Formats: sequence, C-alpha cells, structure tokens
Amino acid sequence: MDELAPALEGEEVDAEEAEVRSAQVGLDSHGSRLDRFLVGLAPEFSRNHLQSLVERGCVSISGETVTKDARKLKAGEQVRVALLPTEESRAFRAEAMVLPVVFEDEHLMVVNKPVGLVVHPAPGNWSGTLMNGLLAHHTAAATLPRGGIVHRLDKDTTGLMVVGKTLEAVTALSRAIAAREVHREYVALVHGNAVESFIVEAPLRRDPVTKVKMVVRADGKPSRTDVYRLDGTEIDGRAISAVHCVLHSGRTHQIRVHLASRGHPLLADALYGGAPALGLARQALHAARLAFVHPISGQALEFDAPMPQDLRSAWDLAHLDVGPLPDRSE
Repeated sequence: MDELAPALEGEEVDAEEAEVRSAQVGLDSHGSRLDRFLVGLAPEFSRNHLQSLVERGCVSISGETVTKDARKLKAGEQVRVALLPTEESRAFRAEAMVLPVVFEDEHLMVVNKPVGLVVHPAPGNWSGTLMNGLLAHHTAAATLPRGGIVHRLDKDTTGLMVVGKTLEAVTALSRAIAAREVHREYVALVHGNAVESFIVEAPLRRDPVTKVKMVVRADGKPSRTDVYRLDGTEIDGRAISAVHCVLHSGRTHQIRVHLASRGHPLLADALYGGAPALGLARQALHAARLAFVHPISGQALEFDAPMPQDLRSAWDLAHLDVGPLPDRSE
C-alpha cells in the first residue's frame, strides 16, 4: 500500500480500514475503462463510490496514482485500489461532542438541540449528527434503534427532544408519541398578520415532484397543528406575527407546511416561501416545551427551553413580547 499512502493523508479513516486489492489487467480487459475494471475487482461497492475513490487518489496503475475514472487500461498493467468504506457505512459511529442535556437518568435524556445539528445521519450528513454524539455518550446507544432517537427536529429547528437510553424506554416513548401522549409546543415568527387562534387540520405527504418538500394533499397522513397568536408587528411595511404552535401529530416539516398553507410561512424558511428578515438565516422555529410521562417511573415531566440567541435577537428587533408561554395542555 506504499504508493497509496499519500492518497490517504487527510482522509478521516484509519489506514487499517482501507482494504487494498490489486489485479493485473488481462487481455480481455485491454482498452476497458478503469472504473468498469474496478467494478469487477470490488463488486460489493457501487460504481459511483469506486469513481469517487479514483477522484480521491486511492487508485494506482503500475505504481502511479491516477485520478481519471475513464482512463483506458492496457494488458499487463497492475491496478491497485484502497477500498475506503462508504460514508454511509461509517455513519453509525461514536463521535464525542458536547450534548446540551437538560435532563438525564438511566432510562432517557432530554436535549436542547442547537441550530445546525442534524439529528440522524442521512445523505450529505453522514457524520457529526446527534446520533453520532449519543453513540459516544453511552455504550447502550449502539444496541438501540437509531441510537435511541424517537422523534426528530429539522437541522435548523432548535429546541427540546427526548431520547431513550434503554430498549424499554425507546419502545414506550415511541408508543407514547404514536398515541399523541407526548406534548410538544413550539414558538415561531411568521409572515403576515395571524388571527388570534386557528387550527390547521390538513393531511401531509411527500411532494411527488420536489422530494425534499412536504405538501398538503388529500392522500397524505392526517395532521393537526393548533396555532395561537402571541404578538405582532410591522417591519418595512410587512406584517410579522409571533405564534405559539401545539402539535397533535408529528409529521415531517408539519408546522412549516401548515403555516405556509395558511399564508404564514416562517421567516427565513426559503423552502416554503419564507423570506429572510430580522437578521435570521434559518427558519424561525423553536421547540419550546416538551411534556410526557416518564415511561418507567410514571412521573409527569415537563421542560421549557428558552429561545436561542438568534431567535431572541429577532424577537427583540421586532419589539415583540417574549413572556412565558401560556398553558395549552389539554
């Protein structure tokens, strides 16, 4: 692997993880593309991944590193490749990080997720996620589905989440969420002059055209959000409202889509029509309150998380009232 060692410098992988395979180009492969030859040499990897290894300098031909996957081969040449694992295969790894823990016992923990933290590994974010941090936080996370994560927040949504630490707790919390027994409340800044209170009961499903979006459609899953106006203002001739949202279901992007469907997209939520305002660079949404019954002890738990600095600054710039949230429990 000597001639491939320089290619591995800077890679976030131990050299021991890079299995090296080599083969001599036979007459039947003379004139073949390098990437096609590599598929035969390492059929368990996708052609796209093998092409990426070529681009990263992990392939040599007769001792010389090559970076063009379309390079034509000649009979007798020796091809060597350092088979780095795919990003996806490396996703479920422990990564030490400071977790913003609000509450923790041997069964569960509540975290106050900061902006920018992805909850679960996915394409484009295979590392540095909350799940990676949980795997480093306690060893039992490796034995749990999704590391104990039972519900999610979007990358740029902040606030409270509950995470199970034992299989018993994960199972019970998942059932409680499905039964709508976990109470979740959010605060948000939206465009427009919202009325005092309204209910959005509209089914949601994945947009069949733009897969990263959700849409209101009759064939979607039942979804309900209760919305209460907290305060309002006008900035540069545009109305802005502060609202308090109570979830009765937990669909992907639910609050964002429901509010946009009523003409009140979140500030800075470009995906659903929200324009930047008040210095915000991310959707103005914060999971402010979380309440549930402890799945093991039976104790009623309730947590409140103050708004993060960016959202609080936007509130202050608009001179909106930031009092304690009223009790919306049923």
